[in-house]
Amino acid sequence: MNADRMQPLLSLDQVGLAFRSGGLSLRPQPPFWVLKDVSFTLHHGETLGVIGRNAAGKSTLMRLLAGIIKHDRGNFVNHGYTAALLSLQTGFVPYLTGRQNAILSGILLGLRRREVEAQMQAIIEFSELGDFIDAPLSTYSSGMRARLGFAVAYQVEPDILLIDEMLGVGDESFRTKSTEAMHARIRSDKTIVLVSHNAGTIRELCDRAVWIEEGVTRAVGPVDEVTATYRDELARRRKQTRSVRSR
Repeated sequence: MNADRMQPLLSLDQVGLAFRSGGLSLRPQPPFWVLKDVSFTLHHGETLGVIGRNAAGKSTLMRLLAGIIKHDRGNFVNHGYTAALLSLQTGFVPYLTGRQNAILSGILLGLRRREVEAQMQAIIEFSELGDFIDAPLSTYSSGMRARLGFAVAYQVEPDILLIDEMLGVGDESFRTKSTEAMHARIRSDKTIVLVSHNAGTIRELCDRAVWIEEGVTRAVGPVDEVTATYRDELARRRKQTRSVRSR
C-alpha cells in the first residue's frame, strides 16, 4: 500500500459535540453532549461501519463527518477530502417538477448543475419515472419521491460517502434494486462510512467497525470483533432487564 493510502482521510481524537438550549429560561442551561469522546480513523478504500443503539449519537456523528456541524472539543481532521451524506429528498420542493427537483437536490448534495443535467437520463431510468419526471412533485406518491431521491443521491460520488441507515427504498421491486445498487457501491473500492444499529448488516458489508454508545467510542477494530462485542453487550442488557422484571 502506498503512502497516500496509508494516511487517514479523516481522524477523530476525543471529539465532543454539544447542543445548547435555545429556550427563554433566565437560568443558563447546561449543554447536552451528544458526542462526548469519539476517536477513530478512516482510511482510503475501506468501508467503516458505525454501530450503536438508537440515540447513541450515530446520526450526529455523520453530520459532523459531512461538515454540516462543527465539534466543540477534541481534534477532528479532514485531510482535504470531500464527504457527502447520502440523504433522500434533499431540497425537494413540491411545486417544482421532478426534473427541477433532481437538479436542485443534486446541487445541494454537492454536484454541479451541468453534472446533474448530464446524468439526468440515468436518473430517469433508475427511478423508473419516465414522463412523470416533468410532472410537479406534488403529484408524486411517496414511493415515487423516494425513487427520485435515491436516483439523484446515487449519482453523487464524493471521496467519502456517508450512508445513514438507508440501503433500500420504495416498493418491494425498487427496494431490491436500490439495495443491490448500494451493496455494489459499498463493495467497490470507494471509501464509505455506513451507520446501522444492525450488527448483521455491518458485519456483512464493512471491513472495520466503530461502536458508539451514549456518545462515546466503546470499541474500534476488525468488524467481526466489534460486532461480537456489541452483540454480547446487548444480550447482557436483555438478560439484566428480564432479571429485573422477574423480581
